[in-house]
Amino acid sequence: MTEQGVGARLLRKEDDRLLRGRGQFIADLRFAGMQDVAFVRSPLAHARIRGVAIPDAHKGDVFTAADLDGVKPIRAVSGLKGFKPSDQPSLAAGKVRYVGELVAMCAAPTRAEAEDIAAAVSLDLDELPAVYDMLAARDANSALLHEHWGDNVFLETFVNVNIEKALDAPIKVTREIRTARQCMAPMEGRGAVAVWDSRLEQLTLYSACQMPHIVRTGLAGCLGLDEGQVRVVAPDVGGGFGYKGILLAEEVCLGWLAMHRGRPVRWIEDRREHLTAGANCREHFYRITGYADRDGRLLGIDCEATVDSGAYSAYPFSACLEAAQVASILPGPYDFPAYRCRTFSVATNKCPILPYRGVARTGVCFALELVLDAIAREAGVEPHEVRAKILVPPEKMPFTNITKKWFDSGDYPESLRRAVTAIDVPAVRARQQRGETDGRLVGVGMATYCEQAAHGTSVYYGWGIPMVPGFEQATARLTPDGGLELRVGIQSHGQGLETTLAQVAHEILGIDVGKIKVVHGDTAMTPYSTGTWGSRCMVMAGGAVSVACKEIAKRAGKIGAQLLQTDEAQVTVQGGLVLGPQGSITLGEIARTWYLQPQNLPKDVDMGGLEATIGYRPSPDSGTFSYATHAALVAVDPELGDVEILDYVIVEDGGRLVNPMIVDGQIYGGFAQGVGTALYEEMPFDAAGQPLASTFADYLLPGPTEVPAPHIDHMETLAPHTEFGVKGIGEGGAIAPPAAIGNAVNDALRPLRAELLVSPMTPRQILTALAAGRSAS
Repeated sequence: MTEQGVGARLLRKEDDRLLRGRGQFIADLRFAGMQDVAFVRSPLAHARIRGVAIPDAHKGDVFTAADLDGVKPIRAVSGLKGFKPSDQPSLAAGKVRYVGELVAMCAAPTRAEAEDIAAAVSLDLDELPAVYDMLAARDANSALLHEHWGDNVFLETFVNVNIEKALDAPIKVTREIRTARQCMAPMEGRGAVAVWDSRLEQLTLYSACQMPHIVRTGLAGCLGLDEGQVRVVAPDVGGGFGYKGILLAEEVCLGWLAMHRGRPVRWIEDRREHLTAGANCREHFYRITGYADRDGRLLGIDCEATVDSGAYSAYPFSACLEAAQVASILPGPYDFPAYRCRTFSVATNKCPILPYRGVARTGVCFALELVLDAIAREAGVEPHEVRAKILVPPEKMPFTNITKKWFDSGDYPESLRRAVTAIDVPAVRARQQRGETDGRLVGVGMATYCEQAAHGTSVYYGWGIPMVPGFEQATARLTPDGGLELRVGIQSHGQGLETTLAQVAHEILGIDVGKIKVVHGDTAMTPYSTGTWGSRCMVMAGGAVSVACKEIAKRAGKIGAQLLQTDEAQVTVQGGLVLGPQGSITLGEIARTWYLQPQNLPKDVDMGGLEATIGYRPSPDSGTFSYATHAALVAVDPELGDVEILDYVIVEDGGRLVNPMIVDGQIYGGFAQGVGTALYEEMPFDAAGQPLASTFADYLLPGPTEVPAPHIDHMETLAPHTEFGVKGIGEGGAIAPPAAIGNAVNDALRPLRAELLVSPMTPRQILTALAAGRSAS
């Protein structure tokens, strides 16, 4: 490791502009003649559209589905057997299926004027029964969202591996576990600007998105354009978390309007739109049974899981992303012999469910880890002892688990041992015996998970969706002054990729990171990529940058050998130099030779020069597996239902850490989101399908006083098949906190015979559980 290479705790390059207010976000963009757009959204969850009344004064500024002639609906497809596609019109036609669905588009010189026009538009809606509960939605007499389906199920999946062998186990615990709908809450909401260039016959969409190339593909399809006629630019993006990983109906509308009017148009999401109409995720229900020996060894898991997928499947694929993964990832990092899982992705009159950091894993970790603690209580042993018996040991790596997940490397039991030691379980037990002077109850809980990241072609092609990842490409180009340009198709929205990708390049070429420019987020300037999702960027784009820079080093070595009058085999590239037996020459001098003094080049020089676009894909490409054990110490007030996190430990393994400081930041941020999932965040709906939290006064986010600084312990087990041994780690911090905190709360309440099986564990839920415990006793 050098001071700037792989493994260095290097300050982030992008922070200089971001912390000084010099970033450029969607709301900062200005174009001559630009108009703002506001949307008329449905106030009802389910209704037939009888008519849209537009005042005469605004008829030229309001557009409905009837105006969008030739615009195709948004369709997310899948090759999964039994999947039912849902065509989502950009502006609702025929009926509306959730509160906030777009019905009309209003354009004006300012957002305030556009909103005034929208307020003057009236809707004639014939209200239909709302499908608001995902379990009732499967009933035969339920109202239907998409009548031609015949039911409300996007997809049903089923896995059974020897479950019969576990049914007579001496310990059997069954729980019904529910997680609330949440809203992702990036600092910057969504937004887009569309500009039509009549000379180039090209639509440029500036969008706060994570997947510029995927958005271009979907947008071109909806608007009937060749992809060469569409350019998507993602400037600085203020957080994404999966929320900005889809094609928006608003983007299709803006694209059409820019072409129709021939002038730039802009839409900036406000926070009410964000909360009520666009950012829901993670509503799960589990009926789950764990079977175990008398000593607590897990023998089998039997589960039926239902996920509320909302009204449509967002492009490229969202409705089944949670439930379809549940069956394959529910076993987590554990080795046990029997398993059965049935899942349902259910359509309801709510906004479409979207991917959120840790997709599906947060829910399955919560369900499984709560059951493991219940088994431990039944067996009369410490919860960590139950886990220690079934965690895959390092000597079994690589290991194929019960659902054919291929764990590449790691020492899972060691992460558990370190967490148990750091949280000091014996000391907690002694403290519980003494009791608290303030009457609160303390409890300790833990959770272990593994995260499959950087999924490749072999994982995704069977899903038949329009974003199967393949070879991730990167372009590396030496500039005439010896600098380096890197072009990557991913998009950075907080991960520090402008820094870490420069560190990878420095590791290979030795060029100072200050002279390395990372270009991303622009389909006109970067290689095609499925974008930033699934903790894939450092594995895939980092790998692509590595191999591209190695190719540049090879080509520079050939030129350098000629200039040093030595054999190519005698030179190496190191520290920004080509080193030969008798001297050296800088990469800057080699670049000047290539660009400005070609007469000095060797006759057999590679005509690709000092620019290379190389594709990278690990082999096998089934993904990397990072993992962690989280341990929480909490105090619960039995009178108020309040929970305070007293201590929190995270022992993680992300393989080789390219920049440990940035990894710490990723874990801190994920942990804060996990605390929100565990204790605060929920988007409730009433029986009419109305969202009940439309502001941050109703939707609670944890703040600095609710999120303590966790103790982080890094392990580094190198991935065997990736560049530098890196593993994806971007989502991990958000996965385990609800389970660890939930188990800690249940441990604290155990003397009162109360058990929480929901997230968030709000004071209301805790007091309800305490009342149930008193009634039972």
